[in-house]
Amino acid sequence: MTPQDFVRAYESALATQDWSRVEPLMHPDVCATFSNGARHRGIANVERAYRDNFEGIQDERYAISDVHWVSLDAIYAVYLFQFRWSGRVGGQPASGGGLGTSVLKCDGGRWRLLTEHLGPGPA
Repeated sequence: MTPQDFVRAYESALATQDWSRVEPLMHPDVCATFSNGARHRGIANVERAYRDNFEGIQDERYAISDVHWVSLDAIYAVYLFQFRWSGRVGGQPASGGGLGTSVLKCDGGRWRLLTEHLGPGPA
């Protein structure tokens, strides 16, 4: 799997809203900062946060676009991207999106998410 393959696999895994599909793509030391400012450190905390998101957003559609590779080497890859989501929250239509930055680490030939920071999009 290349870093580019990772992005496609991650987007597809998130679209399933199934942690068992997302977890293999996570580094054990993963850290995630959501667009609401909430920070989650370590796989157990990130799992809880993702599961809460999956439960809170019904019929979610998630998409990553405009990927820009900042750095690519044999161990680390850094990319910027735009994200969009839509679904239902509390039975009502909801959507959002913004900009993200992710760092991947290759361990044992597997690219996994080391950190992700999601923030608001341009004003």
